[in-house]
Amino acid sequence: MFIFAIAIVVKICDIQFVHGDTYRDLAETRTVKNVTIPANRGNIYSADGSLLATSVPKYDIRIDALAPSDATFNKYLVSLSDSLSRYSGKSSSYYQNQLRKARANKNRYFLLARNIGYSDYARMRNFPMLNLGAFKGGLIVEQTTKREHPMGGIAQRSIGYERFDEDGNVTRAGIDGAFGVKYLRGVDGHRLKQKIGNGQWKPLKDYNEVEPQDGYDVYSTIDANIQDIAHHSLLQQLEYYEADHGCVVVMEVKTGEIRAISNLGRSESGYYYERLNYAVGEAIEPGSTFKTVALISALEDKVVDTSTMVNTGMGYKQFYGRGIYDTHGHGRISVARALEVSSNIGLATIIDEGYSKNPKQFIQHLKDWKLSEPLGLPIIGEGKPVIPEPGDKLWSRNALPSMAYGYNLKLTPLQILTFYNGIANNGEIIKPRFIREVREFDKVIESFNKKVINPKICSDKTLSEIQEILKNIVVRGTGNSLYSENFSMAGKTGTAQTEYWMKDWKENRRYVSSFAGYFPADNPKYSCIVVVHKPSTKKGYYGADVSGPVFKRIAQKIFTDTPIYDEVKTLEVKNASIENEYQEYYTAVNTYKTIMPDVTGLPAMDA
Repeated sequence: MFIFAIAIVVKICDIQFVHGDTYRDLAETRTVKNVTIPANRGNIYSADGSLLATSVPKYDIRIDALAPSDATFNKYLVSLSDSLSRYSGKSSSYYQNQLRKARANKNRYFLLARNIGYSDYARMRNFPMLNLGAFKGGLIVEQTTKREHPMGGIAQRSIGYERFDEDGNVTRAGIDGAFGVKYLRGVDGHRLKQKIGNGQWKPLKDYNEVEPQDGYDVYSTIDANIQDIAHHSLLQQLEYYEADHGCVVVMEVKTGEIRAISNLGRSESGYYYERLNYAVGEAIEPGSTFKTVALISALEDKVVDTSTMVNTGMGYKQFYGRGIYDTHGHGRISVARALEVSSNIGLATIIDEGYSKNPKQFIQHLKDWKLSEPLGLPIIGEGKPVIPEPGDKLWSRNALPSMAYGYNLKLTPLQILTFYNGIANNGEIIKPRFIREVREFDKVIESFNKKVINPKICSDKTLSEIQEILKNIVVRGTGNSLYSENFSMAGKTGTAQTEYWMKDWKENRRYVSSFAGYFPADNPKYSCIVVVHKPSTKKGYYGADVSGPVFKRIAQKIFTDTPIYDEVKTLEVKNASIENEYQEYYTAVNTYKTIMPDVTGLPAMDA
């Protein structure tokens, strides 16, 4: 065996060093090679059948000037030149001279047209001489494909597109990347090419040629109309507030199907485009939209009920040596009202008093609701949530009260929306779904059905109470500016500090504005989240002002363009009746003078 191995090494050295040049010369003289014919990627469609992404064929048309016989070449030279002249606008004599020169120079790969569409290709292949085919007429057709998006840049990050890494390899984002290998890519074919000199290769007609098999078509859950509404509603707000970036997602409540998803980031020149998939990939401290999650836990564990009174004081309270602020002093208010006015102190007090002796009980709820783990989406780049627990580096005595109002933890916008969708869906949390089915023409290859993450997040009593509070937030809470008599909405505002650890934060404060909810408030059809990063503080930064209007605009347009009710009703709610309900609902509310606290350096401001 050892002698045999030595013989192999000697042979390799002989090939590489002694006769290497000879073999390399032989390789250079090879005249035929097998090349891959890429398959056309399948199309991506919206739920309503609109084309979102497609592979458009492009063609290079060439001629082997030596393939036609002398008789054929002379017979069709003028008529072919006339046809080329009418196609390109160049003179017929120009083409006659070029074709004669190509034949004289034995050019077997003469370019006639580059990167043309199918209709032009179909026209040119019927030109005189070319219509005789490859052997008699010298026709050479080389096809490539280009991925195009008929809706332009709308939802392009989620639909997917080609990009090149540092090594020049093609990668794909979004649906195009997630479902590319198994469904969209297809099966490549192959053909022979002959070397004709000067580094050029001509395709050969061969009986062993294998035609490529095109990929399957993917039908997404995206609704083209809702997507257009969401995109432009978000874009309008980002431009006005000069924000860094933002996202919006619209989900169908009963199915978990994503009806719209838009992710817009600002370029250096101020232009907004689908820069990154923020909704899927950006895990951040959510701020006040998390207060709903915290309160469900407290209500479910009977730590409090909605009428329990909590003292928020004058808008400032210390927890373990660290101050927490509210934007206003609310005094003694009910637990329900604490969420309606988005009191940091109120929620921090509820959670700290209820769970400080057993914080793992609170954390366990988050784990049961699957908030501590990714959603497991097929789309590449899903962000990882961060939920600290006792024993972690992120844990401290302040961790629990901070988590109560959405700090000291990280979630993606889509995770937050999935939870709110569960509230709208009578407590059933459903995994977000981007794909409905895969087809080959009219044949369904695979269908994707609803997947339940958690069948019931809480009791019906807790759920009903939270749903009522979320409605009241829009009617008389921090979302009051969004209230409409014509259609109902429910949700929670959020305003969180971001990058507060940066040295320049005091001079250049930065916020994340958000709104998460659903509509209609009763028997909801859609849930929605809007998140806007770093709006201009000169124009505003509260969730109700920045993100809330996007939510309302989307709901309003969907109600107008796609009526949800079988019977249209105009809701008339008088201010007096609201006030009466308010007095009946709260047994004791102390009125305090509004104060504007100094929040310098503190990461707790929220609304």
